Amino acid sequence: MKVMIVVTHLLGTGHLSRALTLGRAFVSAGHETFVVSGGMPAPQLDSTGMTVLGLPPLRSDGTDFTRLLTQSGELAKTDYLKARETALAEAIRSFAPDVLITELFPFGRRSLTAEFKAALEAAHSLPRRPIVLGSIRDILAPPSKPAKADRTAEIVELYYDGILVHSDQSVIPLDISWPVTEQLRQRLFYTGFVAPNAPVPHADLVGKDEILVSVGGGSVGQPIFHAAIEAARKMPSRRWRLLVGGQDSRTRIDQLKKLVGDAPVTLEPVRPDFRQMLPLAAASVSMCGYNTALDILQSGTPAVFIPFDDGKEVEQSLRGQSLSDQPAIEVLPSKELNGDALARAVSKVISSGPRPVPSQGFDGAARTVEIAVNLRGQA
Repeated sequence: MKVMIVVTHLLGTGHLSRALTLGRAFVSAGHETFVVSGGMPAPQLDSTGMTVLGLPPLRSDGTDFTRLLTQSGELAKTDYLKARETALAEAIRSFAPDVLITELFPFGRRSLTAEFKAALEAAHSLPRRPIVLGSIRDILAPPSKPAKADRTAEIVELYYDGILVHSDQSVIPLDISWPVTEQLRQRLFYTGFVAPNAPVPHADLVGKDEILVSVGGGSVGQPIFHAAIEAARKMPSRRWRLLVGGQDSRTRIDQLKKLVGDAPVTLEPVRPDFRQMLPLAAASVSMCGYNTALDILQSGTPAVFIPFDDGKEVEQSLRGQSLSDQPAIEVLPSKELNGDALARAVSKVISSGPRPVPSQGFDGAARTVEIAVNLRGQA
């Protein structure tokens, strides 16, 4: 079976990371897998076994997802966006997938509606139409007005065979963040949570007993790094390791070095072996994105979450609330973030941990493959 996954990450790399986890599951099951990525390059992520096509890359202007920038930071103009649209549609016609999966759209990425609709039209015009599935995380950004939810429902009805909800309905139903009509409910397939296999502790014990601070691939987590450096000064017996991501990581590391002084802090770019370091760490400090939250639950590491809540973002705050009753987890709102508060929260979770690791519920990628295969077989 030929599978194509279309994803554009605009802030951080979480959407692409989840799409690649799905892709690896399809590859493991013997399916030819083609991922089209429209965000910034993220070579640290594992795309083993897949063909990956990079469209002319886009990123958001901070948290303004309606203002799209090129890799060089210029406003993306009409011809740039049209080149993406053309390349995406041509990739679909050339590859002719049996299954097409769009990540987040039509529940998000509305600023890219033109290219996603061109992709969907190309898919529907193929001699043998593929099964078309949407792929969404557990919690979405709620629609700001009913018309947006209505338009999403129209697109689903017109183009989609199903919507893959990467959650456990008994834990976090989609209704928490999105108005689910009866018509939409009939198209929902809950897969369970999508995560790689549980991390195996690093053989070289890298990160053992350290406090790992990670804020993804974007620059929005810089205040967390600043607070972490101050917190490290208040906990001199613990080494803090700050993992800085993004295209400008080296520049930001140089900026942060000026603040470190004699604090027990290691600064370095994001590492591909981060998940292997996590089970050995004394504690984790991070935002509360989907992939990060699952890493924490799978590792049992004590954790402090600082949910991303700039602008009108509520997704991570809702997820943090759902996890806040777990042992050895603290949620620190960004408005309360400073060195003192972070040091107190980290000390608290360390004294409360470690946390039992759930033995099931993280096989959403394998379940996604099963659902896609079954739907293709029924077509």
